Amino acid sequence: MVKEASRLTFGPSSTDVVEGINVPRMREERAARARKEMIKRKIPVALVTGSEHVRYLVGFYWGEFVNQLSYVLFFAEGDPIVYAHAGCYQQMPDQNPWIKEWRIGRSWLGGIGGPSATAQETNKFAQEIKSELAARGLATEQLAVVDFDVAAWNALQREGLKLTDGSEWLLEAAKIKTIDEINCLKMTASIACVGYDSAVRNLRAGMTQGQISRIVTNAIGEAGAEFARGRFLSGPLSFERGVSFVDRRIEHGDLLYMPTCGTSYMGYAACLYRQFIVGRKPNGREIGWYNEMRDRIDKVIDAIRPGATTADAAKHFPPASKWGYKDEAEVLTVEIGHGVGLVNPGGRHAHYNPPVINRQWSMEHPQVFEPGMVIAVESLEGEHRVGGVRLEDMMVVTETGAEIIDFYPRDSIIVAGA
Repeated sequence: MVKEASRLTFGPSSTDVVEGINVPRMREERAARARKEMIKRKIPVALVTGSEHVRYLVGFYWGEFVNQLSYVLFFAEGDPIVYAHAGCYQQMPDQNPWIKEWRIGRSWLGGIGGPSATAQETNKFAQEIKSELAARGLATEQLAVVDFDVAAWNALQREGLKLTDGSEWLLEAAKIKTIDEINCLKMTASIACVGYDSAVRNLRAGMTQGQISRIVTNAIGEAGAEFARGRFLSGPLSFERGVSFVDRRIEHGDLLYMPTCGTSYMGYAACLYRQFIVGRKPNGREIGWYNEMRDRIDKVIDAIRPGATTADAAKHFPPASKWGYKDEAEVLTVEIGHGVGLVNPGGRHAHYNPPVINRQWSMEHPQVFEPGMVIAVESLEGEHRVGGVRLEDMMVVTETGAEIIDFYPRDSIIVAGA
Protein backbone atom coordinates (compact mmCIF):
# COMPACT_ATOMS: atom_id res chain seq x y z
CA MET A 1 0.00 0.00 0.00
CA VAL A 2 1.39 3.40 -0.96
CA LYS A 3 2.38 5.77 1.83
CA GLU A 4 1.84 9.51 2.01
CA ALA A 5 4.65 11.90 2.91
CA SER A 6 4.33 14.39 5.75
CA ARG A 7 2.31 17.48 4.87
CA LEU A 8 3.59 21.04 4.86
CA THR A 9 3.04 23.18 7.95
CA PHE A 10 3.23 26.48 6.03
CA GLY A 11 1.80 28.11 2.93
CA PRO A 12 3.22 29.67 -0.25
CA SER A 13 3.73 33.15 1.22
CA SER A 14 6.73 34.15 3.34
CA THR A 15 6.47 34.97 7.04
CA ASP A 16 8.79 35.67 9.95
CA VAL A 17 6.80 33.32 12.21
CA VAL A 18 8.06 30.05 10.69
CA GLU A 19 11.07 29.18 8.57
CA GLY A 20 9.12 27.68 5.68
CA ILE A 21 11.33 27.35 2.63
CA ASN A 22 14.77 28.76 3.44
CA VAL A 23 15.61 30.29 0.06
CA PRO A 24 19.20 31.42 0.81
CA ARG A 25 20.00 27.95 2.14
CA MET A 26 18.42 26.35 -0.94
CA ARG A 27 20.53 28.51 -3.29
CA GLU A 28 23.71 27.72 -1.38
CA GLU A 29 23.06 23.99 -1.19
CA ARG A 30 22.19 23.72 -4.88
CA ALA A 31 25.40 25.52 -5.85
CA ALA A 32 27.40 23.33 -3.45
CA ARG A 33 25.99 20.16 -5.03
CA ALA A 34 26.88 21.45 -8.49
CA ARG A 35 30.45 22.31 -7.44
CA LYS A 36 30.92 18.98 -5.73
CA GLU A 37 29.91 17.18 -8.91
CA MET A 38 32.20 19.41 -10.99
CA ILE A 39 35.16 18.56 -8.79
CA LYS A 40 34.31 14.87 -8.97
CA ARG A 41 34.26 15.03 -12.78
CA LYS A 42 37.31 17.34 -13.01
CA ILE A 43 35.28 20.15 -14.60
CA PRO A 44 36.78 23.51 -13.56
CA VAL A 45 34.20 25.71 -15.29
CA ALA A 46 30.84 25.44 -17.04
CA LEU A 47 29.04 27.74 -19.46
CA VAL A 48 25.31 27.26 -18.92
CA THR A 49 22.19 28.74 -20.47
CA GLY A 50 18.50 27.89 -20.00
CA SER A 51 16.61 29.90 -17.42
CA GLU A 52 15.90 26.96 -15.11
CA HIS A 53 19.50 25.74 -15.28
CA VAL A 54 20.85 29.17 -14.39
CA ARG A 55 18.25 29.56 -11.66
CA TYR A 56 19.40 26.28 -10.14
CA LEU A 57 23.06 27.32 -10.14
CA VAL A 58 22.89 30.98 -9.05
CA GLY A 59 19.27 31.98 -8.33
CA PHE A 60 18.90 34.29 -11.36
CA TYR A 61 15.83 33.76 -13.57
CA TRP A 62 14.37 35.46 -16.64
CA GLY A 63 11.41 34.97 -18.95
CA GLU A 64 12.84 32.78 -21.68
CA PHE A 65 10.96 34.04 -24.74
CA VAL A 66 14.04 33.35 -26.88
CA ASN A 67 16.66 30.72 -26.09
CA GLN A 68 20.15 31.73 -24.88
CA LEU A 69 19.32 35.31 -23.91
CA SER A 70 21.19 34.97 -20.61
CA TYR A 71 23.81 32.56 -19.31
CA VAL A 72 26.36 31.97 -16.59
CA LEU A 73 30.02 31.04 -16.27
CA PHE A 74 29.93 28.79 -13.23
CA PHE A 75 33.24 27.86 -11.58
CA ALA A 76 34.16 24.90 -9.40
CA GLU A 77 36.03 27.48 -7.32
CA GLY A 78 35.19 31.17 -7.29
CA ASP A 79 32.22 33.44 -7.87
CA PRO A 80 30.06 32.88 -10.97
CA ILE A 81 29.70 35.46 -13.72
CA VAL A 82 26.12 36.09 -14.89
CA TYR A 83 25.59 37.37 -18.43
CA ALA A 84 22.14 38.97 -18.38
CA HIS A 85 19.95 40.02 -21.28
CA ALA A 86 18.96 43.62 -22.00
CA GLY A 87 16.65 44.86 -19.25
CA CYS A 88 17.70 42.16 -16.83
CA TYR A 89 21.26 43.48 -16.98
CA GLN A 90 20.08 46.87 -15.73
CA GLN A 91 17.25 45.67 -13.47
CA MET A 92 18.52 42.66 -11.60
CA PRO A 93 21.90 43.32 -9.91
CA ASP A 94 20.35 45.09 -6.93
CA GLN A 95 17.56 42.47 -6.85
CA ASN A 96 20.09 39.60 -6.76
CA PRO A 97 22.75 40.95 -4.39
CA TRP A 98 24.21 37.48 -3.82
CA ILE A 99 25.52 37.59 -7.42
CA LYS A 100 28.71 39.68 -7.50
CA GLU A 101 29.73 39.57 -11.17
CA TRP A 102 27.43 40.79 -13.97
CA ARG A 103 28.03 41.20 -17.70
CA ILE A 104 25.76 42.04 -20.62
CA GLY A 105 24.64 38.89 -22.42
CA ARG A 106 25.25 38.37 -26.14
CA SER A 107 22.38 36.98 -28.22
CA TRP A 108 21.97 36.31 -31.94
CA LEU A 109 18.24 35.57 -31.48
CA GLY A 110 18.48 32.19 -33.15
CA GLY A 111 20.09 33.61 -36.27
CA ILE A 112 17.24 35.83 -37.46
CA GLY A 113 19.65 38.65 -38.35
CA GLY A 114 21.21 36.49 -41.04
CA PRO A 115 24.52 34.63 -41.28
CA SER A 116 26.81 37.66 -41.14
CA ALA A 117 25.10 39.19 -38.11
CA THR A 118 25.09 35.81 -36.36
CA ALA A 119 28.81 35.35 -37.08
CA GLN A 120 29.58 38.81 -35.73
CA GLU A 121 27.63 38.33 -32.50
CA THR A 122 28.80 34.78 -31.81
CA ASN A 123 32.40 35.91 -32.31
CA LYS A 124 31.96 38.65 -29.70
CA PHE A 125 30.27 36.14 -27.39
CA ALA A 126 33.12 33.63 -27.69
CA GLN A 127 35.85 36.26 -27.33
CA GLU A 128 34.29 37.58 -24.13
CA ILE A 129 34.05 34.07 -22.66
CA LYS A 130 37.67 33.34 -23.55
CA SER A 131 38.79 36.64 -22.01
CA GLU A 132 37.11 35.81 -18.68
CA LEU A 133 38.60 32.33 -18.66
CA ALA A 134 42.06 33.66 -19.48
CA ALA A 135 41.85 36.14 -16.62
CA ARG A 136 41.37 33.16 -14.29
CA GLY A 137 43.99 30.94 -15.90
CA LEU A 138 41.33 28.60 -17.34
CA ALA A 139 41.50 29.30 -21.08
CA THR A 140 43.26 25.99 -21.77
CA GLU A 141 41.09 23.96 -19.40
CA GLN A 142 37.99 21.95 -20.30
CA LEU A 143 34.79 24.03 -20.56
CA ALA A 144 31.50 22.18 -19.94
CA VAL A 145 28.76 23.67 -22.14
CA VAL A 146 25.04 23.27 -21.42
CA ASP A 147 22.14 24.07 -23.80
CA PHE A 148 23.94 26.28 -26.32
CA ASP A 149 23.31 25.95 -30.07
CA VAL A 150 25.74 24.92 -32.81
CA ALA A 151 26.57 28.54 -33.64
CA ALA A 152 27.81 29.07 -30.07
CA TRP A 153 29.83 25.84 -30.07
CA ASN A 154 31.47 26.70 -33.38
CA ALA A 155 32.40 30.20 -32.20
CA LEU A 156 33.87 28.91 -28.93
CA GLN A 157 35.90 26.29 -30.79
CA ARG A 158 37.22 28.93 -33.20
CA GLU A 159 38.66 30.66 -30.13
CA GLY A 160 40.54 27.46 -29.31
CA LEU A 161 38.50 26.51 -26.24
CA LYS A 162 38.22 22.85 -25.24
CA LEU A 163 34.51 22.02 -25.04
CA THR A 164 32.58 19.15 -23.55
CA ASP A 165 28.86 18.58 -23.09
CA GLY A 166 27.97 19.49 -19.51
CA SER A 167 24.37 18.24 -19.48
CA GLU A 168 25.17 15.00 -17.64
CA TRP A 169 27.06 16.90 -14.92
CA LEU A 170 24.12 19.21 -14.26
CA LEU A 171 21.49 16.47 -14.25
CA GLU A 172 23.61 14.39 -11.88
CA ALA A 173 24.04 17.34 -9.53
CA ALA A 174 20.31 18.05 -9.50
CA LYS A 175 18.94 14.52 -9.12
CA ILE A 176 19.04 14.57 -5.28
CA LYS A 177 16.87 17.33 -3.83
CA THR A 178 17.59 19.33 -0.70
CA ILE A 179 14.95 19.63 2.01
CA ASP A 180 13.94 23.05 0.65
CA GLU A 181 13.65 21.69 -2.89
CA ILE A 182 11.48 18.85 -1.62
CA ASN A 183 9.27 21.37 0.17
CA CYS A 184 9.02 23.43 -3.03
CA LEU A 185 7.81 20.32 -4.85
CA LYS A 186 5.35 19.55 -2.07
CA MET A 187 4.05 23.11 -2.40
CA THR A 188 3.77 22.73 -6.17
CA ALA A 189 1.77 19.53 -5.75
CA SER A 190 -0.50 21.20 -3.19
CA ILE A 191 -1.13 24.16 -5.49
CA ALA A 192 -1.74 21.95 -8.52
CA CYS A 193 -4.31 19.90 -6.64
CA VAL A 194 -6.40 23.05 -6.13
CA GLY A 195 -7.09 22.72 -9.86
CA TYR A 196 -8.59 19.26 -9.37
CA ASP A 197 -10.93 20.55 -6.69
CA SER A 198 -11.94 23.38 -9.02
CA ALA A 199 -12.69 20.81 -11.73
CA VAL A 200 -15.04 18.88 -9.44
CA ARG A 201 -16.93 22.08 -8.61
CA ASN A 202 -17.13 23.51 -12.14
CA LEU A 203 -16.94 20.72 -14.71
CA ARG A 204 -20.20 20.17 -16.61
CA ALA A 205 -21.27 18.50 -19.84
CA GLY A 206 -21.58 21.06 -22.62
CA MET A 207 -18.46 22.99 -21.67
CA THR A 208 -15.52 22.96 -24.01
CA GLN A 209 -12.12 21.73 -22.93
CA GLY A 210 -10.88 25.30 -23.24
CA GLN A 211 -13.58 26.73 -20.97
CA ILE A 212 -12.92 24.37 -18.07
CA SER A 213 -9.16 24.64 -18.61
CA ARG A 214 -9.33 28.42 -18.15
CA ILE A 215 -11.36 28.04 -14.95
CA VAL A 216 -9.01 25.55 -13.32
CA THR A 217 -5.88 27.37 -14.49
CA ASN A 218 -7.17 30.54 -12.84
CA ALA A 219 -7.81 28.61 -9.61
CA ILE A 220 -4.27 27.23 -9.67
CA GLY A 221 -2.87 30.71 -10.21
CA GLU A 222 -4.90 32.13 -7.35
CA ALA A 223 -3.54 29.35 -5.12
CA GLY A 224 -0.01 30.72 -5.49
CA ALA A 225 1.49 29.16 -8.60
CA GLU A 226 4.36 30.90 -10.32
CA PHE A 227 3.07 29.38 -13.56
CA ALA A 228 -0.37 27.74 -13.68
CA ARG A 229 -1.30 24.96 -16.09
CA GLY A 230 -4.39 22.80 -16.24
CA ARG A 231 -5.72 21.10 -19.37
CA PHE A 232 -8.26 18.42 -20.27
CA LEU A 233 -8.45 15.58 -22.75
CA SER A 234 -11.89 14.04 -23.07
CA GLY A 235 -13.98 11.37 -24.71
CA PRO A 236 -12.36 9.78 -27.79
CA LEU A 237 -9.28 11.98 -27.27
CA SER A 238 -8.55 10.46 -23.86
CA PHE A 239 -6.87 7.34 -25.24
CA GLU A 240 -4.13 7.24 -26.27
CA ARG A 241 -2.63 10.09 -24.24
CA GLY A 242 -2.41 13.14 -26.50
CA VAL A 243 -0.74 16.51 -25.91
CA SER A 244 -2.17 18.38 -28.91
CA PHE A 245 -4.96 20.26 -27.17
CA VAL A 246 -8.11 21.15 -29.10
CA ASP A 247 -11.27 22.87 -27.89
CA ARG A 248 -13.52 19.82 -28.01
CA ARG A 249 -16.96 20.02 -26.41
CA ILE A 250 -17.30 17.72 -23.40
CA GLU A 251 -20.31 15.39 -23.66
CA HIS A 252 -22.39 13.73 -20.95
CA GLY A 253 -20.71 10.49 -19.92
CA ASP A 254 -17.25 11.37 -21.21
CA LEU A 255 -14.14 10.10 -19.53
CA LEU A 256 -11.60 12.90 -19.27
CA TYR A 257 -8.36 13.54 -17.44
CA MET A 258 -6.55 16.64 -16.33
CA PRO A 259 -2.79 17.14 -16.34
CA THR A 260 -1.43 19.99 -14.23
CA CYS A 261 2.07 19.36 -15.60
CA GLY A 262 4.06 22.58 -15.71
CA THR A 263 2.36 24.23 -12.76
CA SER A 264 5.28 25.55 -10.73
CA TYR A 265 6.33 27.16 -7.48
CA MET A 266 9.79 28.79 -7.26
CA GLY A 267 10.51 27.09 -10.57
CA TYR A 268 9.75 23.54 -9.35
CA ALA A 269 7.19 22.05 -11.71
CA ALA A 270 4.42 19.54 -11.07
CA CYS A 271 3.80 16.42 -13.13
CA LEU A 272 0.36 15.18 -12.07
CA TYR A 273 -2.79 13.69 -13.62
CA ARG A 274 -6.22 12.92 -12.21
CA GLN A 275 -9.10 11.09 -13.87
CA PHE A 276 -12.71 12.33 -14.14
CA ILE A 277 -16.02 11.26 -15.64
CA VAL A 278 -18.85 13.69 -16.42
CA GLY A 279 -22.49 13.35 -15.44
CA ARG A 280 -22.58 9.65 -14.47
CA LYS A 281 -20.84 6.97 -12.48
CA PRO A 282 -18.23 4.85 -14.28
CA ASN A 283 -19.32 1.47 -15.59
CA GLY A 284 -17.67 -1.83 -14.81
CA ARG A 285 -15.33 -1.74 -17.77
CA GLU A 286 -14.11 1.77 -16.91
CA ILE A 287 -13.64 0.84 -13.25
CA GLY A 288 -11.64 -2.18 -14.38
CA TRP A 289 -9.37 -0.03 -16.52
CA TYR A 290 -8.74 2.37 -13.68
CA ASN A 291 -8.15 -0.28 -11.01
CA GLU A 292 -5.70 -2.13 -13.24
CA MET A 293 -3.78 1.06 -13.95
CA ARG A 294 -3.75 2.30 -10.34
CA ASP A 295 -2.62 -1.08 -9.01
CA ARG A 296 0.18 -1.10 -11.59
CA ILE A 297 1.36 2.34 -10.46
CA ASP A 298 1.20 1.22 -6.82
CA LYS A 299 3.49 -1.72 -7.59
CA VAL A 300 5.98 0.60 -9.29
CA ILE A 301 5.87 2.94 -6.28
CA ASP A 302 6.36 0.06 -3.85
CA ALA A 303 9.50 -0.97 -5.78
CA ILE A 304 11.07 2.50 -5.38
CA ARG A 305 13.40 2.29 -2.40
CA PRO A 306 17.06 3.13 -1.74
CA GLY A 307 19.39 0.56 -3.24
CA ALA A 308 16.80 -0.81 -5.65
CA THR A 309 17.03 0.13 -9.32
CA THR A 310 14.77 1.43 -12.03
CA ALA A 311 14.81 -2.10 -13.50
CA ASP A 312 13.17 -3.39 -10.30
CA ALA A 313 10.36 -0.86 -10.72
CA ALA A 314 10.03 -1.03 -14.52
CA LYS A 315 9.16 -4.74 -14.48
CA HIS A 316 5.74 -3.77 -13.11
CA PHE A 317 4.92 -1.86 -16.30
CA PRO A 318 3.50 -4.10 -19.03
CA PRO A 319 5.26 -4.22 -22.40
CA ALA A 320 4.00 -1.93 -25.15
CA SER A 321 2.69 -5.02 -26.94
CA LYS A 322 -0.13 -5.09 -24.35
CA TRP A 323 -1.80 -2.36 -26.39
CA GLY A 324 -0.76 -3.80 -29.75
CA TYR A 325 2.28 -1.54 -30.14
CA LYS A 326 5.48 -2.80 -31.76
CA ASP A 327 8.03 -0.58 -30.02
CA GLU A 328 8.49 0.62 -26.44
CA ALA A 329 9.00 4.10 -27.92
CA GLU A 330 5.23 4.16 -28.48
CA VAL A 331 4.69 4.56 -24.72
CA LEU A 332 7.65 6.82 -23.93
CA THR A 333 6.44 9.67 -21.62
CA VAL A 334 3.11 7.83 -21.33
CA GLU A 335 3.98 4.73 -19.27
CA ILE A 336 6.93 6.02 -17.28
CA GLY A 337 8.47 7.15 -14.04
CA HIS A 338 10.83 10.12 -14.10
CA GLY A 339 12.52 12.51 -11.73
CA VAL A 340 11.16 16.04 -11.38
CA GLY A 341 12.88 19.19 -10.21
CA LEU A 342 14.13 22.58 -11.37
CA VAL A 343 16.83 21.64 -13.89
CA ASN A 344 15.02 21.30 -17.19
CA PRO A 345 16.66 19.53 -20.16
CA GLY A 346 14.87 20.58 -23.32
CA GLY A 347 11.23 21.19 -22.44
CA ARG A 348 9.89 24.31 -20.82
CA HIS A 349 6.99 22.87 -18.82
CA ALA A 350 7.38 19.49 -17.09
CA HIS A 351 10.96 19.30 -15.83
CA TYR A 352 12.25 15.76 -16.37
CA ASN A 353 15.20 14.76 -14.16
CA PRO A 354 16.93 11.43 -13.49
CA PRO A 355 16.06 8.67 -12.87
CA VAL A 356 13.86 7.15 -15.60
CA ILE A 357 11.64 4.10 -15.07
CA ASN A 358 10.47 2.42 -18.28
CA ARG A 359 10.77 -0.81 -20.19
CA GLN A 360 12.52 0.98 -23.03
CA TRP A 361 15.79 1.62 -21.15
CA SER A 362 15.64 0.55 -17.52
CA MET A 363 16.13 -3.18 -17.94
CA GLU A 364 19.46 -2.75 -19.75
CA HIS A 365 20.51 0.58 -18.23
CA PRO A 366 19.25 0.60 -14.62
CA GLN A 367 19.68 3.59 -12.32
CA VAL A 368 19.84 3.30 -8.53
CA PHE A 369 17.22 4.96 -6.36
CA GLU A 370 18.59 7.27 -3.67
CA PRO A 371 17.00 9.18 -0.77
CA GLY A 372 16.10 12.72 -1.79
CA MET A 373 14.99 11.92 -5.31
CA VAL A 374 11.55 13.20 -6.26
CA ILE A 375 9.88 11.04 -8.90
CA ALA A 376 6.59 11.10 -10.82
CA VAL A 377 5.00 7.82 -11.98
CA GLU A 378 2.26 7.67 -14.62
CA SER A 379 0.32 5.14 -16.65
CA LEU A 380 -2.86 4.73 -18.73
CA GLU A 381 -5.50 2.26 -19.88
CA GLY A 382 -8.31 2.41 -22.43
CA GLU A 383 -9.38 1.82 -26.00
CA HIS A 384 -8.53 3.85 -29.11
CA ARG A 385 -11.27 6.37 -30.01
CA VAL A 386 -13.48 5.09 -27.19
CA GLY A 387 -11.82 6.57 -24.11
CA GLY A 388 -9.26 5.96 -21.47
CA VAL A 389 -7.98 6.66 -17.97
CA ARG A 390 -4.80 8.28 -16.66
CA LEU A 391 -3.11 8.77 -13.29
CA GLU A 392 0.17 10.33 -12.23
CA ASP A 393 1.56 10.80 -8.73
CA MET A 394 4.66 12.53 -7.38
CA MET A 395 6.71 11.00 -4.57
CA VAL A 396 9.85 11.58 -2.57
CA VAL A 397 12.30 8.73 -1.94
CA THR A 398 13.03 8.35 1.79
CA GLU A 399 15.31 5.95 3.64
CA THR A 400 12.42 3.48 3.87
CA GLY A 401 10.80 3.88 0.45
CA ALA A 402 8.69 6.21 -1.67
CA GLU A 403 6.11 8.53 -0.13
CA ILE A 404 3.47 10.32 -2.20
CA ILE A 405 3.49 14.14 -1.95
CA ASP A 406 0.22 14.88 -3.79
CA PHE A 407 -2.81 14.29 -1.64
CA TYR A 408 -5.81 14.62 -3.96
CA PRO A 409 -7.95 11.43 -4.12
CA ARG A 410 -6.57 8.79 -6.46
CA ASP A 411 -8.34 5.58 -5.49
CA SER A 412 -11.09 5.80 -8.12
CA ILE A 413 -12.42 7.78 -11.08
CA ILE A 414 -13.73 11.15 -9.85
CA VAL A 415 -17.34 11.91 -10.77
CA ALA A 416 -18.07 15.53 -11.73
CA GLY A 417 -21.17 17.30 -13.02
CA ALA A 418 -23.55 14.55 -11.89
